[in-house]
Amino acid sequence: MADENQQTVDENRRAVQAAVDGELRLLDPEVRARPELVLELLDPEFTEVGVSGRHWDATSILTVTSGGSVSPESPVEVSEMSGTVLAPGIVHLTYFADNQGRRAWRSSLWRLTETGWRVYYHQGTLAAGSG
Repeated sequence: MADENQQTVDENRRAVQAAVDGELRLLDPEVRARPELVLELLDPEFTEVGVSGRHWDATSILTVTSGGSVSPESPVEVSEMSGTVLAPGIVHLTYFADNQGRRAWRSSLWRLTETGWRVYYHQGTLAAGSG
């Protein structure tokens, strides 16, 4: 029983780390500049509710990511990132992001697909005092 519990803990740790790695790649300006790399990380059913309240899908979000929304000179600063396995193959990440003074709490759901971990849903909420 202890071995099974440790195996579950290890699997959960790997799942959370895979989601964290994917999220950080999506924030990388070099990845964002290449739509084919972004698409590798987006679930085909991806949706987002941005900090503006606008809804995005996998196609429309590419206009934002490839449009230089994250500068290589000022990468997004991420803090307080944590993840939880909600069910096998589903990870919920939360973190705080500062993109050149636009500060937001962020939440992503990642799911394991046949091609690896992909973000299924993302939401941002502006932090107090951000604009």
